Amino acid sequence: MDTREIILNVENLNTTFISDKKKIHIVKDVSFQVKRGKTLAVVGESGCGKSVTMNSVMRFLGRNAIVEAKSIQYNALKNGEVKEYHLEQVKNKDINGSMMRELRGPDMAMVFQDPMSSLNPVYKVGNQVAEGFLQHNRGMTKKQAREKVLEMFRKLGIPDPEERIDCYPHQFSGGMKQRVVIAIAMICNPDLIICDEPTTALDVTIQAQIMELLKELQVKEGKSIVLITHNMGLVAEMADEVCVMYMGRVVEFGKLEDIFDNTCHPYTRALLRSVPVLGMPEGQKLETIPGSTPNPADLKEGCEFADRCSECTEKCRKGTIPNYEVSPGHYVRCVRFDSYPEVKR
Repeated sequence: MDTREIILNVENLNTTFISDKKKIHIVKDVSFQVKRGKTLAVVGESGCGKSVTMNSVMRFLGRNAIVEAKSIQYNALKNGEVKEYHLEQVKNKDINGSMMRELRGPDMAMVFQDPMSSLNPVYKVGNQVAEGFLQHNRGMTKKQAREKVLEMFRKLGIPDPEERIDCYPHQFSGGMKQRVVIAIAMICNPDLIICDEPTTALDVTIQAQIMELLKELQVKEGKSIVLITHNMGLVAEMADEVCVMYMGRVVEFGKLEDIFDNTCHPYTRALLRSVPVLGMPEGQKLETIPGSTPNPADLKEGCEFADRCSECTEKCRKGTIPNYEVSPGHYVRCVRFDSYPEVKR
């Protein structure tokens, strides 16, 4: 693995929650890489384990979570040299340990899902953005931090920054709150930004503005982005690579063109068929995925998607389903992908 090319490498990540003295396995043997300066989209329905996976990497989970992995390696590029951090060494009891405090902010940061609840309603937004910067730059004065926040507000297109810096969250629109949340993530200039449903509850116009802003930051400053979403339209616009998850497992992984033009897993195809497309015949109904996601505590052996898959056979319900390499860098977890005539190999 070229540590200059790969900023985050995750191998066999497992996350288990203890609830009522029961262990519920949520994230199962998840492996992926994030390339430097590129965007990885993690997609799937609500409850498929997207956010838990990235919160496991960032160590944002509660003490009832058990996080284990073969390897979680973050490669920081400092002064032209790569510095490796092996995050699986950070035990759950050390969830806020010195290594993670050192990394969160200056190296990797997270834009949380709901800007309405991410901001403290009783503190001015400027103080909330400056907090992380002051934490990681102990020699800075509050005046210097304020100037840094104003600079960030201007970069993110927040109008009248000198006035808005002293406002409270309720005085901002949804789109402006999301920009403030992005400012909190960006204030320490991290190389990796994890965006958890960054356009939730925003109208289409504001969605486009926020995504354009993230793309601009990536192009100008070489940021790596992990985009957690269920919106396949955003995936098509933003992603370089796509990781499709279902019930805590990666069911398909590949370059954007692999996922959209050479779709191999029935779940990925179902997701794509449920997206409206310009030019669809009038009156044509969108397809839906039958059934609902099962309770993770009730899952048995075989493919987790079996009960909802129209192409399921008895072979799909037995044993552990391995990952198959369809083409270089394109993997699928499906025993029947080889029988689909449209799949290019």
